[in-house]
Amino acid sequence: MLENYVHIQEKDPTLVNRLFGCAPQDDRGRQECVGIIEVPESYSGPRLQFPLNTNSLTIMIEAFKKQQILHAYYVLEILFETKEAMKQMPNFTHIRTCPTKEITICGDLHGKLEDLLLIFSKNGLPSGYNPYVFNGDFVDRGKCSIEILMILFVSFLLYGDDLCLNRGNHEDFLMNMRYGFTKEVLSKYKIHGKKILQVLEEVFAWLPLGTIIDDEILIMHGGISESTDLNLLHHIERNKMKSVLMPPVPVDKDSGTETKKNKGHVPRGVKLSGSPSDYLTKHEWEQVIDILWSDPRGKRGCYPNTCRGGGCYFGPDVTSKFLNKNHLKLLIRSHECKPEGYEICHDGKVITVFSASNYYEEGSNRGAYIKVGFCTTLRFFQYQVTKATCLRPLHQRVNTIESSAIRILKERMVSRKTDLIRSFQLQDRTKSGKISMGQWAFSMENTLGLNLPWRTLSSHLVLTDDDGNIDYMTCFHDIQIQKPVKEVLSRWKNFIPCGNFFVVTTTFILVIPKLMSLLKEWT
Repeated sequence: MLENYVHIQEKDPTLVNRLFGCAPQDDRGRQECVGIIEVPESYSGPRLQFPLNTNSLTIMIEAFKKQQILHAYYVLEILFETKEAMKQMPNFTHIRTCPTKEITICGDLHGKLEDLLLIFSKNGLPSGYNPYVFNGDFVDRGKCSIEILMILFVSFLLYGDDLCLNRGNHEDFLMNMRYGFTKEVLSKYKIHGKKILQVLEEVFAWLPLGTIIDDEILIMHGGISESTDLNLLHHIERNKMKSVLMPPVPVDKDSGTETKKNKGHVPRGVKLSGSPSDYLTKHEWEQVIDILWSDPRGKRGCYPNTCRGGGCYFGPDVTSKFLNKNHLKLLIRSHECKPEGYEICHDGKVITVFSASNYYEEGSNRGAYIKVGFCTTLRFFQYQVTKATCLRPLHQRVNTIESSAIRILKERMVSRKTDLIRSFQLQDRTKSGKISMGQWAFSMENTLGLNLPWRTLSSHLVLTDDDGNIDYMTCFHDIQIQKPVKEVLSRWKNFIPCGNFFVVTTTFILVIPKLMSLLKEWT
């Protein structure tokens, strides 16, 4: 790919020099970029106030739903604020769960705003009570990469301790030139697009390399190799890695040009700024390449990743050795599209999560996210944005997904109608046809054993009077089983037990612990 850009040296030497670390320093200052930009009165998009507040995030999201463009002034202000905040971050962010909140982990989004909005709709916006980890590859391929970045960066600025952003292999300006993000920015910001890209180059370089939850779960974008040194990765100067596609090129301190030993790595005549201390060493560069580009495989050992041309393939033995050495229990990574949105391998020690549904084409894959609870309990959620629902407002799309899940649940209730009525009547000592919310929830769980939040679901399943009592026979109103139970089961066939958690895959997933007994009964 580098060779393909050599021919533009004559046409645009400034661009080529920027690719190799020579962006003009006078363009980097905040005042030079932002101070001369004004937001005209005719601008009809979202208007933000600094310092940012929670209302800023809501305003921006609502504007993006209407396909409005955030003005370049706000984009640059957010980028500069983000860069300064990122500089204070360690290479690996350490966070902890607690009994009152779970941590949500999302994988690749690749510019697919609809997936991010669907996650927020189902799981809630980021906050101090609803922490997130986004595991890289926010941009490229999709059409709304800049909108995703703005949402994530504003969330990070508002909730830095509870919003973790890891670098992916696509947070790289050379990758962006090939896979669409550069074109998107220049198209949406024709006047200030180049300045936005220059600042983004620095922001990407300052993104942390990973996140560690409860000193047990390591989250990195790609993976590991047999030589991955977590201690070294904690201490490298990550901001020196402008592009993982460019190996370190030592330069002559006096002339600023490449040394003879490294002749041929850059186009002839291109001068490199700085000294050798401005670049990672070859060993450091290889370490970062491995964690951003590697993939797990079933074969033992560690061998070159011939498909990607960077990083490696690592086997279950490499995973076990790495986790044991670093006193970890689990590696969560992204980087690979999976048909079901996630995949568990290496005896449950490696989990891949991918959050961009329909990545290759409509219907090609589901997206997923993971919720990590106290004491390392995991819950998996799947979803898929479809053309049929994309044409409708977001709340209607979510309602469609919910209706499908509720219908399947009601079919299950009808199949156990006799047992449920018997349980309700045992609670109804006055024979009034009504019981309390607590009694109804107890009967539902005791009979069905689904471990669901019945109080929350009650509004979808049953009628409640003004005193909060449940008319329990309304559970069975307006329910028709359209398919035999055995045929309905095909929706639930992808059942995976793994350690202390269970996963059931459906179009929209209700993740239910203790489902083994339920499925045995059904089948």
